[in-house]
Amino acid sequence: MKTMPKWADVLLVPLISLLIAFALSALVILAIGEDPIRAMELMVTGSLGSTYGWGYTLYYTTNFLLTGLAVSIAFQAKLFNIGGEGQAMIGGLGVALVCLFIPWPNWWLAIVAAILASALFGAMWAAIPAWLQAKAGSHIVITTIMFNFIAASLMNYLLSHVLRPTTSMDPATARFDNVLRLPRLHDILGLVGIDFSRSGPANIMLFIALAFCVLAYILLWRTRLGFEIRAFGQSEAAAHYAGISSFKIIMVAMLISGALAGTMAVNSVMGGPQRLVMNAVEGAGFIGIAVALMGRSHPIGIIAPALLFGFLFQGGSELAIETSIPRDMIVIIQALVIMFTGALDNMVRRPLELLFLALRRRA
Repeated sequence: MKTMPKWADVLLVPLISLLIAFALSALVILAIGEDPIRAMELMVTGSLGSTYGWGYTLYYTTNFLLTGLAVSIAFQAKLFNIGGEGQAMIGGLGVALVCLFIPWPNWWLAIVAAILASALFGAMWAAIPAWLQAKAGSHIVITTIMFNFIAASLMNYLLSHVLRPTTSMDPATARFDNVLRLPRLHDILGLVGIDFSRSGPANIMLFIALAFCVLAYILLWRTRLGFEIRAFGQSEAAAHYAGISSFKIIMVAMLISGALAGTMAVNSVMGGPQRLVMNAVEGAGFIGIAVALMGRSHPIGIIAPALLFGFLFQGGSELAIETSIPRDMIVIIQALVIMFTGALDNMVRRPLELLFLALRRRA
């Protein structure tokens, strides 16, 4: 019997965990000699106080939506895909190859090809750890972590020795043709008379990422494949008894997960600097894990956590500029959020369950 209502599990537990994480972060800021209230004001105004700030906040949110969704799909099958970082790196390679070596007449044909290429490259990178678990019994956590390092080394070599222009010392590809520049929110919202900053990098990929969240919900809760994925995640033995192939579910879930992580690179490569650079992913693959945990691995539930981490990313940049608080402070806040919403989830959940149980008995 459930001792806590669904709304409390979905809303109250993450909210209390978040408040505890922010309270501890405030103590850390206070300990290094800064005013935590002023720090929070700077973060809010810097990330949400202008269309310029919103442009960056929503740009980061787009990255976290796609990597969070990637982790969520895999976790529905109880596969902990920690390889989103590497899969996004390899997805970026697919974007760069499509944009550099094919002459596209316009951006919308290019973005379709870039999404397909990045999804294919990301899925292929996820397929190897998936096959190793399905056939050889290798644990998906270990293999996906290892493939992150392999992807980083591979990208380092390619950008330093293969794809780098001969006249450049920067480990990055050449810039893409300007015709491939994705429409930004300034261009899109301007069509309906809404003024938005030209400088904010948020672009049409935000709407594509939200569409992917809706499609993932339909896949998981409105299709037979989605039911099989969720059934396998609840009980592998029961799913096997019902005739569901474990090999099929592991492969399909990880291929979809890798494809979504790879697609993130369209935003960070084509929608950002318009070239592939060494740190194009910016840790979004790992932050996607926290987003999925906070969103309870639900395709719609991850939207708010993705926005939260977008706020933290942009707000942290403002802190580093306006105060003596180092940029790494935001990593501490992110770590606390991850710790309380993930590893220490039961520290909040258990007292709430006891509270609701006591209220139910009194009623």
